[in-house]
Amino acid sequence: MQRRHSWAEPYKIKMVEHLRMTTRAEREAAIAEAGFNTFLLRSNDVYIDLLTDSGTSAMSDRQWAGLMLGDEAYAGSRNFYHLESAVRQFYGYRHLIPTHQGRGAEHILSIMCIKDGDFVPGNMYFTTTKAHQELAGATFVDVIVDQAHDPQDQSPFKGNVDLAKLEALIARVGAERIPYLCMQTNVNMAGGQPISLENIKATSRLCRKHGIKIMMDATRAVENAYFIKVREKGYENQSIAHILLEMCSYTDGCTCSAKKDSLVNIGGWLAVNDDELAEQARNLVVVYEGLHTYGGLAGRDMEAMAIGIEESVQYDHIHARIGQVEYLGDALIRNGVPVVRPIGGHGIFIDAARFLPHVPREQFPAQALAAALYVQSGVRAMERGAVSSGRRHDTGENIFPKLELVRLTIPRRVYTQAHMDVTAEAVIELYENARDIVGLRFTFEPKYLRFFQARFEPVVGSKVLRTESLEAPVAASMGDGI
Repeated sequence: MQRRHSWAEPYKIKMVEHLRMTTRAEREAAIAEAGFNTFLLRSNDVYIDLLTDSGTSAMSDRQWAGLMLGDEAYAGSRNFYHLESAVRQFYGYRHLIPTHQGRGAEHILSIMCIKDGDFVPGNMYFTTTKAHQELAGATFVDVIVDQAHDPQDQSPFKGNVDLAKLEALIARVGAERIPYLCMQTNVNMAGGQPISLENIKATSRLCRKHGIKIMMDATRAVENAYFIKVREKGYENQSIAHILLEMCSYTDGCTCSAKKDSLVNIGGWLAVNDDELAEQARNLVVVYEGLHTYGGLAGRDMEAMAIGIEESVQYDHIHARIGQVEYLGDALIRNGVPVVRPIGGHGIFIDAARFLPHVPREQFPAQALAAALYVQSGVRAMERGAVSSGRRHDTGENIFPKLELVRLTIPRRVYTQAHMDVTAEAVIELYENARDIVGLRFTFEPKYLRFFQARFEPVVGSKVLRTESLEAPVAASMGDGI
């Protein structure tokens, strides 16, 4: 009988950041002050921060050393050329335009390519991407496969483009009104679900036939490459770097928030193959971001990014990164907590509609669940449902997507397995007492991307979690400090 060996992170810790423990009363006061929006909490009041994996990763010793090599020249920084070389090597695109973060690249791409009245198809929307497309005058059209909207569907590639939906859109509006297809990798709003290489190839063939560009959102393309390696036949023996390069080869360019896969705390880029498009982008980046060889970034940031790109495609790193997400997901599934399946790449997505069936969609169950989780345990998660979806432009009515989710997003190389255990225990205990959670209503609603700054209040009483009997699972082991 073969002995089973334990698994451990492929790194060791040489610096620690202390976490602050809070009492339940402190957390109740903090969430009320934040308008029951976890984005408005002060990080000092958070115990385990799973709000996002964007810019929250821990950098390696090589990246920290790279900061000391920052060439802060205004023009022609050597760090730009190192970054350009890394993008060409691992993503394959000819031209690199750095930006302060991913949405800077989305903005430039949108105003450069979109005309008023255009349509931009994509395999599910992402909040900032869709906002930039709409502000430029386009209408976003979801062409993802239907399985992506079913949390319980176990299809391995729920991020795939539905080619029939895409063909129907082309027939309806004409290819000339589609500036590009926005292809997400490891589709965030679907629960971190990947797209297969087979589907990328087929989508590319269809778009080439109609003269439509494909612009990839490569923010989590490395995670997507890992899923192709472990789930798609014929790629099990290919390296992550090889798969990533092949994925990009079927597209015309990409936007990327380097704050995810590339393991840095700030930065992003736009990359294209077309010379004319690249020249337009360089001209626009000077207007909105900074000179085309720094794009709003310090030289040291570009150096850390170049090193992070190289580290990101190492199998040991990406295997451990996604393995930690799966560890948390498996613990929740074993205890009956409804989550999006299969487990995605960057976080666990709790099905808030099933978790809180007594809370109507009009009372934003995902927002309420995220607030309640914080009150109980000090764990900060975020809403990915109706609040994130916004309102219809024509009627002003709330958009209620099929997926009403709470995202537990795992930063890279930051937390230990014990933090995942504490998080799982908190969610499981909350699920056992789910009927004590009440819904929320708006008290303040911004016009754009409302989930960042909106404020709420409970529809009943003054607390989102009514019971006083629940205590955070960590209390027994951490003493009176939590």
